[in-house]
Amino acid sequence: MSAIVIITTVGNEEQAKGIAGELVTSRRAACVNIIPIACTIYRWQGKVCEDSEFLLVIKTLESEYEAIEASILELHEYEVPEILCFNVRRGSEEFLSWIADSVAGGEVAEMGSWQAGDE
Repeated sequence: MSAIVIITTVGNEEQAKGIAGELVTSRRAACVNIIPIACTIYRWQGKVCEDSEFLLVIKTLESEYEAIEASILELHEYEVPEILCFNVRRGSEEFLSWIADSVAGGEVAEMGSWQAGDE
């Protein structure tokens, strides 16, 4: 099983935690890093715009890409969300095994058992 990293950006912390929690709880992703307040400059509908966003770095398996993309599209507030996927060519064997075990191993957690702010 090949590991991948998917990135997406969202406009607020609540949405970042909601998407991250859903992906990890459903075992679609092993881990999601939320990197706060990225300054994003982009072109949208003929204008140059600037916004603050949260960057999500999603660690998972290649077999989960389609399901993760569908979840992001369903949960995301943007009309055209950024969804980019990168293959992991190399990495710590222990970490790569942990990704595989976290995504493919065990049972799916009960949906709704994790809420933003849970520790």
